[in-house]
Amino acid sequence: MVERSDRAPLLDWEEVPSAEKPGGAAPGVAHTKDRLSSPSNSRASSGCSAPGFGWSSGPGGPTPNRSVSSADGCGAPPTTSNTPATADEPLPPDKEEHLSDPKPGKVSLEDRVVKWEEKDQIVSVFVVTFNTRSGNMLEWCLPKDMDLDGVEFKAIASGSHRVTTDFIYFRKGCYFGLACFANMAVESTAERGARMKSVGILSPSYTLLYRYMSFLEHQVRLQLQSPGHYSPLEAFYEDKRALLPPSGEDVITALPANAWGAAINHSMHPEMKITHPAGCMSQFIRFFGEQIMVLWKLALLRRRILIFSPPPVGVVCYRVYCCCCLANISIPGVGMAVPEFRPFFYVNVADISALENELSYVACTTEKIFEEKKDLYDVYVDNQNVKTYRDGLKPLLRLSNADREKYRKLTEQRQMLLYSQEESGELMSSEEDLFILFFLEQNNRIFQTLSEVAGSPDPTVTQESVRAMGLDPHGDRLFLLHLLEIYGYDSLMVSEQLCCS
Repeated sequence: MVERSDRAPLLDWEEVPSAEKPGGAAPGVAHTKDRLSSPSNSRASSGCSAPGFGWSSGPGGPTPNRSVSSADGCGAPPTTSNTPATADEPLPPDKEEHLSDPKPGKVSLEDRVVKWEEKDQIVSVFVVTFNTRSGNMLEWCLPKDMDLDGVEFKAIASGSHRVTTDFIYFRKGCYFGLACFANMAVESTAERGARMKSVGILSPSYTLLYRYMSFLEHQVRLQLQSPGHYSPLEAFYEDKRALLPPSGEDVITALPANAWGAAINHSMHPEMKITHPAGCMSQFIRFFGEQIMVLWKLALLRRRILIFSPPPVGVVCYRVYCCCCLANISIPGVGMAVPEFRPFFYVNVADISALENELSYVACTTEKIFEEKKDLYDVYVDNQNVKTYRDGLKPLLRLSNADREKYRKLTEQRQMLLYSQEESGELMSSEEDLFILFFLEQNNRIFQTLSEVAGSPDPTVTQESVRAMGLDPHGDRLFLLHLLEIYGYDSLMVSEQLCCS
């Protein structure tokens, strides 16, 4: 079913020299894309208030303290490359030029995006091990005073003993984490024939975490073969650690709504460009097929979505990311009152109390007990089966004629893209761009039409206006009513022609 690996590409954690011109001049748009595609090594400060290109789509689209952007692929178990990493070699000096100090006056979007990314650094590195007597344990960490309570159950997912390798994205307080797990057979009665460890990192944002995956994979193999060898991890932390000012000054926590639209148009959603390997959305959509349209509606309605799958969990974390991408909006002012669509990535029973307080989220788990906690979620996804116990949402699980038509168009666009690439021999655009922009434009189309109806002399949603949104006047009636209520358009009148479904 999947044509390529769901693994992140093997990128060395060491910096790639920036293409930035000397002198710290403000980069242009194309220049910004180059900068955004490589990690930074500045000692710029960052804090919990800046989780990155965010949680989800809010006013004007994804804002830095909202949507998901750090993962990819779905449909097949991840594979581990045997290519050795070189991260345990001596660290190179910083290769990246630092931006010049900001000057008073208006700061361009590109400057703000680049400056923000330089604050995306590592706040902790740790090693978790499985002890046959005590279970999961935190073996080592830096800094020593970091609150890592519970991280041992996130870095080694429940059921991981069944797989040899895995990777896990998770949330820990106001930070995001990535851990690489490995399971090695050993001739040890005390360890019951198997040694299991995980090496992970925490950051204020998930947007650059995958760039360190090859380093973490290599380090967890070293920890299995030579336990207690922490010097490469210490050097890594000293080179990458973030300096978090308690005041939070000079930390960019959000881009203005209109600026996000500019980033989409001019820089091609840079947060998505730098946060997942190729194949993410295309594999996600091939995995779910037409059901992707059901997930799209539920994501746009900001429902609580929980995805269950047995290990390996890395590929399922990518599905969490892709679900959040379905709800992107870039129209200024839209979604001011809607709940934040929070990606929690991997969750376990220790996260139950946190999820109880969430109005909207998307997460994944390997623990089947969550299915019984029906008050924690609105939608439960088991493999390719999307279900809900909420009577008001059950009709949304049925595909409308418009859903099937949109999926057909999406499939046709993909085939045309692949054909043009084959004919020209050039990669003019990626499938990721195609899928992400397809849903972005669909969402914008809906809210642009609703705004026009709201500003008209007769603010009534008619069959014509529903079709203009790309929806089915009858099959999508309930979805539209939910949408009007959640996004604050409930003052609009709905034509009686839409009463029958």
